[in-house]
Amino acid sequence: MTQIILYIALPVVGIVLGWTIRWLYARFQLSAAEQKAERVRQDAIREAEAQKKEMLLQAKEQLIQDRNQQERENRERRKELQSYESRVNKKEELLDQRSQELDKRDKEFGFRVAEMQKRETTLSEKEQTLRTELERISGLTQDEAKTLIIKNLENDARHDAQALLNKIDQEAQVTAEKKAQEILVTTIQRLATEVTSDITVATVSLPSDEMKGRIIGREGRNIRTLETLTGVDIIIDDTPEAVVISCFDPVRKEIARETLERLITDGRIHPARIEEIVQKVTREIQQRIYEEGEKVLFDVGIHNMSQDGVRALGRLHFRTSYGQNVLVHSKEVAELASMLAAEVGANRDLAKRAALLHDIGKGAESDSDQNHAEVGAEMARKMGEDPRVVNAIAAHHNDCEPQTIEAVLVQIADAISAARPGARRETVDNYVKRLENLEETAKKFQGVEQAYAIQAGRELRILVNNDKIPDAEVKDLAKQIAKQIETDLRYPGRIKITMIRETRIIEYAR
Repeated sequence: MTQIILYIALPVVGIVLGWTIRWLYARFQLSAAEQKAERVRQDAIREAEAQKKEMLLQAKEQLIQDRNQQERENRERRKELQSYESRVNKKEELLDQRSQELDKRDKEFGFRVAEMQKRETTLSEKEQTLRTELERISGLTQDEAKTLIIKNLENDARHDAQALLNKIDQEAQVTAEKKAQEILVTTIQRLATEVTSDITVATVSLPSDEMKGRIIGREGRNIRTLETLTGVDIIIDDTPEAVVISCFDPVRKEIARETLERLITDGRIHPARIEEIVQKVTREIQQRIYEEGEKVLFDVGIHNMSQDGVRALGRLHFRTSYGQNVLVHSKEVAELASMLAAEVGANRDLAKRAALLHDIGKGAESDSDQNHAEVGAEMARKMGEDPRVVNAIAAHHNDCEPQTIEAVLVQIADAISAARPGARRETVDNYVKRLENLEETAKKFQGVEQAYAIQAGRELRILVNNDKIPDAEVKDLAKQIAKQIETDLRYPGRIKITMIRETRIIEYAR
């Protein structure tokens, strides 16, 4: 039993003893940790106080340095202020000296002004005395004497001027005519140009007489289509291997000639092909018109022309005046005007430009009642040309007064070019003018699209708008046109009027 108790008590005692030892050890460690913490705290306090003392010392040193720097800056500023004050004192002394000098000069000037006033008063008194004495001696007042002197001077000047004018006039009368003749002769001699004359018919060569039948076509449909589309008269007679194209309008004549030559070369001659070739040739002729305008501008040395101006000049290539090509005539007039301007000292460029453009109204596609000079002037104004050029164009046939010497030179050059031997043929121009009037008369009526004078003016072929003019009114319109032609125009024989009204419908199968 005792052993059992011992067996039970011994472990309990061991446990209690072990726990006690551990408790005592923990208390020892806690006490050591508290002592260590206290030492760390004391060390931190001592270190903080040391740092505080060090920072205070640094702050005191920085304060002392700042105070010393401020004192140095204050000393430098005091020196600068003392220097500036010294300079200001010197300037004040100089200003005081100058002020004293100015006061002295002002007094001297006042004395001189008083002296001058005194002298002026004395001179005025003497002048008044002399004026009174002169008036007494001459018997004239001051205003009367002044008027008399001015009148005498004016009379002398007028006499001298009139004498000079008379002398200049006499010399001008003696030399002007001779000088003018010399200028014109010299200018004409310098001009070298060919004498050419345009005609109103063109001949197309054929490879054989069999081609005539193909040109005519079945029931004449080919030749009728070609004449309708181009507005020319195609004459097929007994002349071997040749067809004659007659038209007063050179553009239409050229389109028809080129079209016919291409059809002959191609060999396919039928209405559809004819229409296709006519359209193609028409576009090419328009391009050629532009190229002709550029060419003549290059030849005369003018390079700043608008595109409308180039086209207007190019159209003149296909226009004639009394049988003279208008573009060649315009180029010739430009060269003459430039030479004349050089002779008399005028503006060569202005004269050349105005002369080249003086007849652009002849190529205008317009139904206006104005003459070609007025139409050309309006075209030039719209193209932005110089007002002096516009005036020269409008005045070249004396429709208005020329405002510049260059405008007069354009008139002279135009007259020289037109008057030279072989330049023009009046009969051809009258013939062309009559055909133009014939077409223009027909175009004035409502519904007329195109009018072509063919057969040398013996037939007028008119195309009417099928939408505006029904079949029932075509005959009445033809009678009205015939009556108008009888009233307005003069012509030999009689004129046949052919009205064409066509309804064309185009549809595509897709």
